[in-house]
Amino acid sequence: MADDIAAVPTADEDEQRLHELGYAQELRRRMSGFSNFAVSFTIISILSGCLTLYGYGMVTGGPAIIVWGWPIVGIMTLMVGLSMAEVCSGFPTAGGLYYWSAKLARTNGPAWAWFTGWFNFLGQVAITAGIDFGCAFFINALLNLQWGVSTAHWVTILIFAGVLFVHGLMNQFGIRLVALLNNVSVWWHILGVLIIVSVLAFVPSHHASAHYVFTSIYNGTGWHSTFYVLLLGLLLAQYTFTGYDASAHMTEETRGASRSGPRGIVMSIVVSLFAGWLLLIGITFAIQATHYQVYLGALVPPAQVFATAIGATGAKLLLLVIIGAQLFCGMSSVTANSRMIYAFSRDGALPGSNLWHKVNKRTRTPTNAIWLAAAGALILGLPYLWNSAAYAAVTAIATIGLYIAYVSPTYLRLRQGASYQRGPWHLGRWSYPVGIIAVIWVFFITILFMLPTGSPIGWGNFNYTVVAVVAVIGFAGIYWLVSAKNWFTGPKVQGSAEELAAIERELST
Repeated sequence: MADDIAAVPTADEDEQRLHELGYAQELRRRMSGFSNFAVSFTIISILSGCLTLYGYGMVTGGPAIIVWGWPIVGIMTLMVGLSMAEVCSGFPTAGGLYYWSAKLARTNGPAWAWFTGWFNFLGQVAITAGIDFGCAFFINALLNLQWGVSTAHWVTILIFAGVLFVHGLMNQFGIRLVALLNNVSVWWHILGVLIIVSVLAFVPSHHASAHYVFTSIYNGTGWHSTFYVLLLGLLLAQYTFTGYDASAHMTEETRGASRSGPRGIVMSIVVSLFAGWLLLIGITFAIQATHYQVYLGALVPPAQVFATAIGATGAKLLLLVIIGAQLFCGMSSVTANSRMIYAFSRDGALPGSNLWHKVNKRTRTPTNAIWLAAAGALILGLPYLWNSAAYAAVTAIATIGLYIAYVSPTYLRLRQGASYQRGPWHLGRWSYPVGIIAVIWVFFITILFMLPTGSPIGWGNFNYTVVAVVAVIGFAGIYWLVSAKNWFTGPKVQGSAEELAAIERELST
């Protein structure tokens, strides 16, 4: 890994680089490098992904896959993140992944940009749905513990809609508020993990043995292959390690973007890897094996683990810490999602692009894109009304959609060979081996997470991930063949230097 030594770019240099990439400085560039890291770290949110899918891990492998799946997936994710960061340094723009694909493809650049963008759009909407859906589960569990509120599916959906609405409003207030809350979120997450692990270490009178925590396997899927079930359990970790492309999407609002963006991507993964492993080990030691079936029957298994270990009052307090972190996480996800929609629409790729690309002159935020992100997430979560496997499917859709988009620019960068023009942050001679590992890993998990998760397969447990993925490929493919190939030319240049300056002056008035 290398970081070519140079002075930190000034705001004028950041804007000049953005102009070279063909875009005006429409969004306010107020984020520091720490704030950029904070967005991605908040979206990865170990207090969201780790805990909302903890029950899924308990069924698909149990303690062994929960504890050991995390570092395995974390290291492979770091390979993907390092490769992404290297490309980000060369192209610090809000379009991120699809822009990179267009510029790195030797042939058919518009087609690569089109499909990368649509997979990123799917993944971004699904990750927002997964985060706020998970938050709704935890809020519902807290309300049930405190006031006996029903945990019926329709109640959870109503809470889910309310959380999305709040996050839409928060993002509408502008980037300064979002940046401030993201900075708070980093410390909330770190302190939250330390509080949860400390409480679970010292308060319970009984802990699981190390042998149980590190080697015990549980299979509640109905499948007879233990190896297959353990592979399914990797979704817990892989879903959590998503959303770090936010650092790329926020580069047009970040100072020193060509270095701050890559550092934000990599550091968010590294910090999450260590803090998340500590969290999972701490919770798993609090499991009481005799209560395992009780945990599995709970709306939120970690809440039941807390209640059994430290009592109802302590469980409620820990749930408040977790819900706070998840609310921060969902807010950041809507931010990143809206910036991707804004950039993709700026290049005319989404139906109704003129509407989604509009920037609010007062807040300098893409208000319409914010509400499209929230509405799309709500729609993706609605199947939970009749399908109990819906949440796992949403998380798998998010994981597959994002990782296909994550690795496409890396694949194209590998094909460029020595002709690739790297940015100031790069991997040096490690670029090739790291990139190859990243591509192979993403191919593997894309197949894995579309496979059936329960047996026998029925409508109640059907993994509709494959349906969503095929639907996006089908829609984007047909749209491309019938129409878009005739007019979509990839990322558009907004104009000459004078025209870009005019756009910026209009927004400033």
